[in-house]
Amino acid sequence: MATADDAGRGSDIAGKLGIEPGMVVQELGWDTDVDEAVRDAVEERCGDELLDEDAQDVMDVVLLWWRDGDGDLADDLVDAMSLLAENGVVWVLTPKTGRPGYVEPSDIAEAAATAGLSQTSNISVTEDWAGARLVGPKAVKSRR
Repeated sequence: MATADDAGRGSDIAGKLGIEPGMVVQELGWDTDVDEAVRDAVEERCGDELLDEDAQDVMDVVLLWWRDGDGDLADDLVDAMSLLAENGVVWVLTPKTGRPGYVEPSDIAEAAATAGLSQTSNISVTEDWAGARLVGPKAVKSRR
């Protein structure tokens, strides 16, 4: 059962990710190791369920759970951008240092550059997951 404290923590997670009510959010790379508190917080804040890889909507935010060994990150970032809104954001969520599936920050930066994205920030999302915020060239220009 969720308590008021749980809702507050969930809101903080969604806030860190820049989630706002009404946003369309897609989740890619889901597996049994993802942090359900992140998923719940995002759904609560945006007011709808997370969309999967089959969705055809224009996305405001893409949450890409990524672990070492998941394949080619640059390719997955290009796929994530295919339905991303002009000012949309891709969050690459990776296990933190010392956790199974840890990804070197340089690998994320290299894949982002290859996909034509710019990394704007890194955050600690939860105890086990870190996030890298990536935006396309149009989003960078519009912020100036």
